[in-house]
Amino acid sequence: MRVGITGYQGLSDLTELLVRGELWRLVTGYGPYELVGVTALRPGPETWFAQAVREHGGKVEIIVPAGAGPLPDTELVREATAVHRLAPVSAGGLGDDLGRALVGMVDELIAVWDGTPGGEPAEIAALTRKAGLWVHEVWPTGSERPSTL
Repeated sequence: MRVGITGYQGLSDLTELLVRGELWRLVTGYGPYELVGVTALRPGPETWFAQAVREHGGKVEIIVPAGAGPLPDTELVREATAVHRLAPVSAGGLGDDLGRALVGMVDELIAVWDGTPGGEPAEIAALTRKAGLWVHEVWPTGSERPSTL
């Protein structure tokens, strides 16, 4: 099962604790040998998800926007099964459109957000649903919306 992740960045420590618990519950619902986590590996839920997938024994693939610089030299990056760098729009690629790339690579999506319209998590969840794929909405009771939104 190929599962992607999107979510708010800049979450509070309390929300991180709540979200990490819910991500672990979702990740461990899959068999470790069948699970491939697909992530842009940005700080917050995308990284927490990748850590949970690895700890559970699954594989991690990373999507990198065309305009991004080199990936950091971290254990998660070194252990990734694949790194998919998006081609620039000028070359016929998706450029920095992580949402469309992610939806094209997964069977299901985990969206860490409060369900309100607007913003990247809402847009990617809508694209995923439009493609007929399942979206797991993660926003545990007590979670706090980032102040930067």
